[in-house]
Amino acid sequence: MNKLCIVVPCYNEEQALLYTNAELTGVVARLVKSEKIDKSSFILYVDDGSEDSTWNIIENFRKQSPLVFGLKLARNTGHQNALTAGLLTAMNYADMVISIDADLQDDVSVMVEMVDLYLQGNDIVYGVRKKRDTDTFFKKFTALGFYRLMQLMKIQIVYNHADYRLMSKRALMQFSLYKERNLFLRGIVPLIGYPSATVTYDRKSRVAGESKYSLGKMLSMAFEGITSFSIQPIRMITDLGLIIVLCSICAAVYAFYSFITGRVVAGWTSTILSIWFIGGVQLLSVGLIGTYVGKIYVEVKERPRYAIEVNDLAEIKHEES
Repeated sequence: MNKLCIVVPCYNEEQALLYTNAELTGVVARLVKSEKIDKSSFILYVDDGSEDSTWNIIENFRKQSPLVFGLKLARNTGHQNALTAGLLTAMNYADMVISIDADLQDDVSVMVEMVDLYLQGNDIVYGVRKKRDTDTFFKKFTALGFYRLMQLMKIQIVYNHADYRLMSKRALMQFSLYKERNLFLRGIVPLIGYPSATVTYDRKSRVAGESKYSLGKMLSMAFEGITSFSIQPIRMITDLGLIIVLCSICAAVYAFYSFITGRVVAGWTSTILSIWFIGGVQLLSVGLIGTYVGKIYVEVKERPRYAIEVNDLAEIKHEES
């Protein structure tokens, strides 16, 4: 019988974990009872360098239940790296892996359908939101723009899918061959190309705590850290170019208004618009090229994506040996 692992990346999730663990252990128990998965199936919590008591809670879960294991990373590496660490670790111990965020906004009940689709021969099953009724207008608009942009760039991506998915051991082994440091799993997984399916669900509100993607956190890095480990300064040049182009458009509107009202300054329009527009285009071009150069800079260093400090799953192989 197939063994299932549920991978849950966590960062400062002490407020949500009690509810999360109760829900997930219940799902595993139901799947085992229905004989769809092996009784040795388990949950793997990945602590991404949390600063609260997240790891202590995970350790307590481990003591209380044989279903729960923990993976502690040595430092905070970001959601995509933490998720990758969990997936690649679980690959060695399970036949299929489901990844889900600790806030449980994704509906855990569709895991049963995911497993059914896996048993029917699908290596990848994507969890897809039915609708975005709970999102603000701004969030809906930006999300739609994001997916449209991905389509325009010929990037294969599943609409309204985040990182809630099932992957078979075979799919995970293929995923492990993708060595890039600039991780975007929603774009990488569809490249694997194995048989896939989708399940739809309604996304719920966060059970506890707050989102970890705050503006303050993104702006907290010091200048030296940014220049050593990031290509953000180059992207700032691109943003500056975009601002200048927008300013040139505003100037064009003002010039048209001045023409209508008869307050045209001779030579001003042609000089300013040409300088601003060409300058903006040049900065956009340099910034775009610089972004690709910066990504090459990050990749050629070949730094480890994460460092594992504690791996409870190692006990399994120790016991087997």
